[in-house]
Amino acid sequence: MEINSRENEDGLMQDDGTGSESGRRDAWLCHAADSVAIALHDLKAESWVEVGDDAIRLPEAIDKGHKLALRPHTPGETIIRYGMPIGRATAPIAIGAHVHSHNLATALGGERDYGCFAATPPVLGQMPALGDWRGYRREDGRFATRNEIWVLPTVGCVAPLVETVAREAHARHAGLLDAVVGFGHPHGCSQLGDDLSGTRALLAALCDNPNAGGVVLVGLGCESNQLDELLAAIPARSRAKLRMMRAQDAGDERERLLALIAELAQEIGSLERETAPASALTIGLKCGGSDALSGLTANPLLGRFSDRLAAAGGSLVLTEIPEIFGAEEALLARSTSRETFEQAGALVNRFKRYFLDQGQPVSENPSPGNIAGGITTLEEKSLGAVQKGGSAPLVDVIDYGGIASRPGLTLLEAPGNDAISSTALAAAGATMILFTTGRGTPLGFPVPTMKIASNSALAAAKPGWIDFDAGRVLTEGAVAVDEDFAECLLATASGRPTAAETGGQRVIAIWKRGVTL
Repeated sequence: MEINSRENEDGLMQDDGTGSESGRRDAWLCHAADSVAIALHDLKAESWVEVGDDAIRLPEAIDKGHKLALRPHTPGETIIRYGMPIGRATAPIAIGAHVHSHNLATALGGERDYGCFAATPPVLGQMPALGDWRGYRREDGRFATRNEIWVLPTVGCVAPLVETVAREAHARHAGLLDAVVGFGHPHGCSQLGDDLSGTRALLAALCDNPNAGGVVLVGLGCESNQLDELLAAIPARSRAKLRMMRAQDAGDERERLLALIAELAQEIGSLERETAPASALTIGLKCGGSDALSGLTANPLLGRFSDRLAAAGGSLVLTEIPEIFGAEEALLARSTSRETFEQAGALVNRFKRYFLDQGQPVSENPSPGNIAGGITTLEEKSLGAVQKGGSAPLVDVIDYGGIASRPGLTLLEAPGNDAISSTALAAAGATMILFTTGRGTPLGFPVPTMKIASNSALAAAKPGWIDFDAGRVLTEGAVAVDEDFAECLLATASGRPTAAETGGQRVIAIWKRGVTL
């Protein structure tokens, strides 16, 4: 295999005009210690790729987003990306060869002992200041990015009623509110024990979200998830904005529901936006349909923003616990207390046990779409995913259905599923969700969900899905793109609709973990 010494001032792989279009970067080195690099476009066999001071001739074609070896690897040898292990070679790998699922496998096992709390949480340095935004101040002092009425069913039996009536009410009250939205789901009956408690906790926490200026809870009447028990689980600060209806007792249930919505609309419809500081933001962090560029562009973009928001006193919520496996040590090291460190380690191990008890390996990830995009192992996916939280200190750990209450980064119990984890983020109090994606998805959730594309091709192809193109980082650099992103985010918080809001793509999903009667 040929390898020649070359000059490269910026330390990145850069095309020299042989084997590809002149002046275009061919690949990206994530960390100086890495043993692989990432193709930034489709690379042809026998072409040359510059890597730092070296140029490597490729023995085979490498698809965009996929990995090429920077040195030989023997079977069993660790492969490094982001400066961290992403698995072990399963076959001999030559310099320049394609590194993927045919020659790289996970090294993840089950539960682990994460050692002792080091008592050295990170201290964020001087960060570029974030500007103010315009939000709705609630009576409890929190700020909302939207002033809406949410209609929530206690049980799936009334989900179609909730959704159809909410659409009619939205049209009736257009201009008075940002939206009236009905969020259907199939749960609330035929559930037992902790499974039912999880559904109740999730719905109760959604009622507490500041973006819901009013909430109408709609029950059927005979379900397991009774309205009285649900009401008792809702924080006291949010009970005044609630209205409730049992469909079996209401006479004309449609007219009764429309009347309750109208009552709330008159109460909150006159509220106007006012200036709010960045510290009043609670942001949920999410990725879905990731590709190999997600860990180069979109997720680090969120990480830099997370550091700025944490430095400003704002709150961030990170979840998708199975997509932390393999990257948890770096996250736990940012714990601000022994209690948080121990709770975070216990949560990761509890989630691994959840997999193992079902007879599933903890590494049953990435998804087929992730793999097609160049991600090979769960370690690789996790190391890219946790970058969304930047270097922000880990201040708290909360259970599914819990509510974030501290400035800094909170770790939330929820799976990686897009709809379930994003709903849990909204229930935790996020008034916006930042959702990075390399493959794309139209779906949105209860709070404004900004879709951030990892690559410019996706942003250009799906303008009805994507709100921001993080692929620009590869050509424009981080500083300019970071400022544009902060401006876009604050404008969205201040009322600019997301693509998902414009398209009417808003859903909830509840994590069901028990038997069904």
